[in-house]
Amino acid sequence: MSTASQIVTLYTTRFCPYCVRAKAVLDQKGVAYTEIAVDNNPGLRREMAMRSGATSVPQIWIGEDHIGGCDEMLSLERQGRLNGLIERALAAP
Repeated sequence: MSTASQIVTLYTTRFCPYCVRAKAVLDQKGVAYTEIAVDNNPGLRREMAMRSGATSVPQIWIGEDHIGGCDEMLSLERQGRLNGLIERALAAP
C-alpha cells in the first residue's frame, strides 16, 4: 500500500520508542508519511498540542482524522481498521 506523504502525518521526537514503533508499522505497510520532528522546537510542540489536545508523542493523523498516539494506532491495526482509514483518506478529494 503506497500513499502520498500528506495522507499520514506524525509529530515525533527522535528517540521516542513509541514514535519509532509507529513509523515502523507504517514502513512495513509501505505507507508514506510526513514526519514533523518536535525535538528542540517549542513552536512545533505547541502546534502539535493545539491540534491534538495532547502533549505526548507521537501524535498521528490519517487524512484529517486525529487517531491519537502509537497505542491507538496499534489498536486500530489489531482491530483490522487501520488499512481502511488509510484507504478512505486516500480516496478523499
